[in-house]
Amino acid sequence: MTERTVEIGGSSVAGQGKPGWVSPRYRFSREVRLDPAVLEKNRVLAYNNTSPEIEAYRVLRTRILHRTKGSGGTTIMVTSALSGEGKTVTAVNLALTFAKAFSLTALLVDADLKRQQVHQVLGFESNRGLGDYLRDGCDVSELIVWPGIEKLTVISGGKRIEESSELLGSPGMRTLVEGMKSRYEDRYIFFDVPPVLYGADAISFAPLVDHILFVVQAEKSSMANVNKALEMLPKEKVLGIVLNRQADADATRYYY
Repeated sequence: MTERTVEIGGSSVAGQGKPGWVSPRYRFSREVRLDPAVLEKNRVLAYNNTSPEIEAYRVLRTRILHRTKGSGGTTIMVTSALSGEGKTVTAVNLALTFAKAFSLTALLVDADLKRQQVHQVLGFESNRGLGDYLRDGCDVSELIVWPGIEKLTVISGGKRIEESSELLGSPGMRTLVEGMKSRYEDRYIFFDVPPVLYGADAISFAPLVDHILFVVQAEKSSMANVNKALEMLPKEKVLGIVLNRQADADATRYYY
């Protein structure tokens, strides 16, 4: 992994010139380069277009687009009932898949302040994150990471934050989310949020997003925990359930 300050514009992006391709013009404070071997090991399947599993994420992207185009809103909270059920890997793969769509860009935000793992899954070092903005007033531009994927930006993890539910439900967080939503019309924003039954974080943050995607791990997540967690979330915001780690998974295994 290498790191350097970078600025990219329309003339330097790979997709410029393709009909319908949205080319971003961002200023980035930090660029990291990803290691394909680390991504493969961490099941970041959407990085490699040749992976057979990528089609399942494309199907999921299409279904999310259909649902959100009708109801509006581009901020999506990704959560689960308990830890270890694949919500972070799902959020990372979805953000990558959305960034590869012609007319979209994506921002992935690590909002699991007690257990920030997005940078670990992507395989780069990170010592500043959302908590630095919410607690210490760090400028958001200092948190943005460009992982070398044209239309994807990331706010990764920093220090472990104990008062996470208070910060996620704070006026500062609300202002940040509203700012993110209004900055780019074509951008979908994915928030990796703690499991619902782990504490108050997901419940505190849910009112701030447009939609919720709930991850369930095959042969692990219990129906009782899934139902209990879903009852704690606003039903009108739940887009659906993603079945994760199905042994014979194919595109039809992801459903709403």
